[in-house]
Amino acid sequence: MAFSDRMKDILGQAGEKAQDIGTKGFQVSKNLLSKAGAKAQELGERGVLTVEIKQLENQFSKQITRLGAEAYKALVERGEESFGREDAQTILGELAVTREAIEKKEEELQNKKS
Repeated sequence: MAFSDRMKDILGQAGEKAQDIGTKGFQVSKNLLSKAGAKAQELGERGVLTVEIKQLENQFSKQITRLGAEAYKALVERGEESFGREDAQTILGELAVTREAIEKKEEELQNKKS
């Protein structure tokens, strides 16, 4: 075999190997980008849940403040002798709904972390 033929053969094999390496590199990069995208989406979802939980906790705090204000108005401003469950039924219902929503979001967040 002539020198030029051997060189063509060597260069042809090197080109094929380079192409194989390039294809494998592309697949690895594609897989890594896919995993990174999925992880970013998961982190984004967890971040949204965390924000939603904080908003619900703030809402819960405001509802408790309203409950206290209603008790104060009844007992101090209106001079009533007592402030019972019946007087606060609406606010207590809102508190229960908000608490359930917080618990549900916390459970969702815990499932995303697992």
